[in-house]
Amino acid sequence: MALIPRLDIAALEGQQLDPLSKSLPFGLPPMRLGDVGRQGWNLLAGDIPLPTAVIRQDVLLANSAWMRDFTAANDLLIAPHGKTTMSPQLFDLQVADGAWAITVATVQQMEVCRRFGVKRVLMANQPVGRLAADACFRALGDETFELYCLADGEAGLALLAEAARRNPPPSGNPLRVLVEAGFHGGRTGARTREEAMALARKVAVTPGLQLGGFECFEGVLPTPQAADGLIDDVAELARLAIDEGMFAAGAPVVISAGGSAFFDRVGERFDRVSFSRPVLRVLRSGCYLTHDAMSYAKAFSRIQAETTLKLPAGGLEPALEVWALVQSRPEPGRAMLTMGKRDVGFDAGFPVPVRWYRPGSDMKAPQPMPDRHEVVALNDQHCHLAVPADSPLAFGDMVGFGIGHPCTTFDRWSMLLMVDEQYGVTSALRTYF
Repeated sequence: MALIPRLDIAALEGQQLDPLSKSLPFGLPPMRLGDVGRQGWNLLAGDIPLPTAVIRQDVLLANSAWMRDFTAANDLLIAPHGKTTMSPQLFDLQVADGAWAITVATVQQMEVCRRFGVKRVLMANQPVGRLAADACFRALGDETFELYCLADGEAGLALLAEAARRNPPPSGNPLRVLVEAGFHGGRTGARTREEAMALARKVAVTPGLQLGGFECFEGVLPTPQAADGLIDDVAELARLAIDEGMFAAGAPVVISAGGSAFFDRVGERFDRVSFSRPVLRVLRSGCYLTHDAMSYAKAFSRIQAETTLKLPAGGLEPALEVWALVQSRPEPGRAMLTMGKRDVGFDAGFPVPVRWYRPGSDMKAPQPMPDRHEVVALNDQHCHLAVPADSPLAFGDMVGFGIGHPCTTFDRWSMLLMVDEQYGVTSALRTYF
């Protein structure tokens, strides 16, 4: 099982910043991305215009190390969802901590990975359309680059077969295909084991393709128990395909599942099956890196309480925060802040105020937000915060919010700031959404 090399991000660090980007101070002189951490900026000192999204560096590094130790202790690999952050600098951190591949969902995301030197990509989606299919095969012209993609039916397989005829890959670098197992009412994926096996047999004999294994995405299922059956399907399909001799000699056999909420169940269910040849058990969780203060925090508490897998010391903590200013106290029980739908995700619930700070006061550090402060609405650029009668918040105060589902906060920022424990800016992260 070969891991992949670190990324080449020197060119990224040398990029000139767009002075019109969010989070940059007004009137910024020409500056490279890699110079941001040398400016001595501090969020609490008022050096950064708000709203802004920041990542707490120490927490991020601890989360990455925790997942590295978790996968190593449980005979798992990880191909984290790069679509969560779309930040090559964070891809590089994950690769440094042993990522087997980076997972993407689109050809554009694959190209971002290739541009910065990711040598193994798992496209956890089925290419659709001639342009996307041809792009997959053109990428394989670089024989140091491996690509996995999904297929769930005859039409998708036919598209890939036609693209392989137009763009024959090098003999030693086929397009590796994972047959997707799905469920009724879910997203893509073969709805029965019989359909999945029939498709796998055809993949295995199609020129230019190679059966890579089987996978599913269980993250949209409502409970761990509901996820178990789908994960079991993946393992059983791989066992049957091995017994039928569908996999090329010496080729890795991959079984994979994808969500961040049930990653413990993936390891537990895959461990229940014995295979007659080595199998790579690949998680695709991505949100663990910054974690969140809402749904994934709740899911992780369940994992800690229930799992039979080995858990490293410590745990996952929220690293991503969005900070805003109190703009107005227009009426009793209400504060308005300078943050809205264009700054923070809300698909998993409104953000939660976790700490506050008063610039120019004798406060040494942000303080925990008192109880009974709750976001009740978001407009494009405003946050409606319900507050109790004794709320300490006043005009000009800073409020840090925890978020849910980090994917939909990352995609609102072309650049995020990394900060230390005192909220001093240590670096800037570029994203490619």
